[in-house]
Amino acid sequence: MRTYEKDIVTISVVNYACRYGDKEANLKGICGYVEALARRGSDIIVLPEVALCGYDNQRDITDPKQKNQQLLAEQVPGPSSNAVAEITKKYGVYAVFGMTERASDGKVYNAAVACGPEGVIGSYHKIHLPKEEVYWAERGEEPFLFDTPWGPVGVGICYDVYWFPELFRYYRARGARLCLNPTIVAKEEVPGEVCRLALEHTAITSSVYIASAGMTGLGLHSHGLGGSSIIGPSMKLGDAYYYAGRPFHGKDSDQEEVFTATVDLSLADHVSDWVLYYENPETGAMDWRPELYQKWSKEIVDRHEW
Repeated sequence: MRTYEKDIVTISVVNYACRYGDKEANLKGICGYVEALARRGSDIIVLPEVALCGYDNQRDITDPKQKNQQLLAEQVPGPSSNAVAEITKKYGVYAVFGMTERASDGKVYNAAVACGPEGVIGSYHKIHLPKEEVYWAERGEEPFLFDTPWGPVGVGICYDVYWFPELFRYYRARGARLCLNPTIVAKEEVPGEVCRLALEHTAITSSVYIASAGMTGLGLHSHGLGGSSIIGPSMKLGDAYYYAGRPFHGKDSDQEEVFTATVDLSLADHVSDWVLYYENPETGAMDWRPELYQKWSKEIVDRHEW
């Protein structure tokens, strides 16, 4: 079983009301939250998907280059990520927030940027794009883990997490006991109950802590449900526990608010009877069998059956 420098961590997630298209105001808000929460003792701070620019697609604009998300995209490192990194360096904390990133080849991605005590760490590009995101973003290709004293931390964004459990399962197998989910669940488009169940299911079946930060407020044509929460393994076998926050569609889940919890990540390895990532003493092997899944996936890829 792996050992880590630290187990006890204080995490904050922000139900953030993004001002659509107002990057200056949003950066001020993001920096303000990161600094305030760092001063309150948080170690890891998470803000929502595309918190820097806003989410909704401008349906009346057909040219992707003229859409809000592309006009406000930046490189990483860049002005906004550097501004957040100055705060994380000052206070020795980690922060992850959503923005649109313009890569060196000019492509724009729905990204989550990680900053830490040494500055800008890097970014994750959303791999799975639903519905209208394809009109302003490219699909990412790589998972993203960053190192902390609490072990590696994995990042996914919204659709990546609710519909594709493979990503967080991969992170967990790589040693991550905590995964982060910058997200927006829109009342008009996505059933919040489905997303709630997906987070709880992943926390249970992968025995992992999930810090999910949701967008709230009005965009162009959607209303964010918020639903920021910190979920993890429960002392009750087969259950997920809310250490802080509100489920999607819960009472006041869409209010701009901060939720903070101090958790013991070592529970991820000790509260479950299922031996997914370590040797099962009864069989001498992991219960999880990636060699079989690799074989099955290759068959599908080779046959182009999708």
